[in-house]
Amino acid sequence: MLPLARNALSRLPVRSIQQTMARQVHQKRAPDFHDKYGNAILASGSIFCITVWTYTATQVGIEWNLSPVGRVTPKEWRDQ
Repeated sequence: MLPLARNALSRLPVRSIQQTMARQVHQKRAPDFHDKYGNAILASGSIFCITVWTYTATQVGIEWNLSPVGRVTPKEWRDQ
């Protein structure tokens, strides 16, 4: 069964990754939108997201339900 499968796979037109990359490297193409502006858009989007979350976390007044350890004192037990 193994020689039959190997023979069937060898007849498929499968290119290796090195052949594909070599073929892509030799192609001359003009830079597209993502090549020109991709990093700038990624950086500006990241800065915007960080800015909005920082504003939300510090200025909006959301109660974040932080740990009450050290702020809450236990009440005395009463015998009933």
